Amino acid sequence: MAPGFRILNRTRSVDARLVERFRSIPVANVSDTMSRMSAGGARLRPMHTSGAMAGPALTVKTRPGDNLMIHKAIDLAVPGDVIVIDGGGDLTNSLMGEIMLSLAIKQSIAGFVVDGAIRDADAFVEINLPVYAAGVSHRGPYKDGPGEINVPIAIDGMVIEPGLLPRQKTFAPPPKPKMPPSRYRWPRSKPEPSTVRGSTKPSTASAANFPDQLNHS
Repeated sequence: MAPGFRILNRTRSVDARLVERFRSIPVANVSDTMSRMSAGGARLRPMHTSGAMAGPALTVKTRPGDNLMIHKAIDLAVPGDVIVIDGGGDLTNSLMGEIMLSLAIKQSIAGFVVDGAIRDADAFVEINLPVYAAGVSHRGPYKDGPGEINVPIAIDGMVIEPGLLPRQKTFAPPPKPKMPPSRYRWPRSKPEPSTVRGSTKPSTASAANFPDQLNHS
């Protein structure tokens, strides 16, 4: 199927035991251990009252202001999923409201991350399902598409892979990286001694140790 209406299957899903271990850890602590390099941006705000959120991501990429594929994602979700929506950060039209929230409760969905707007804000507070969104708009959504499900998405530079672990407020630990191509591997030559402040300890940051491809990037 051409890009724009693809619905893919998840090829992996985070282990339930890992989800439970992450649930009780403050997300700031997790972010610190990942060198503060992954975050969904300051505009994402809790629309619920309280509660932690953790679970495998069911990702949705949609046209701003359109929730056709979000409805489909709710139908496809399994208990414990977190639906993560890349709506382009647009706040003109809401992407979900009270009706969709009620459907998500019936599906035992663990929560939502919405890079876009919601409406019926009072219902989100009252129902208290964890939902993080970029804003609120009373304007309703369209249901025309396009949109895609279970594709890699990005929110403010944070990449979310289908099946991996988004956390509250909101942080997605990246997957374990594959071995880089051999031309980018660090050379095995002996490092040059460092001359900083008279030190004779081997340097690990000498420019000579970097591949040519990186020196001239």
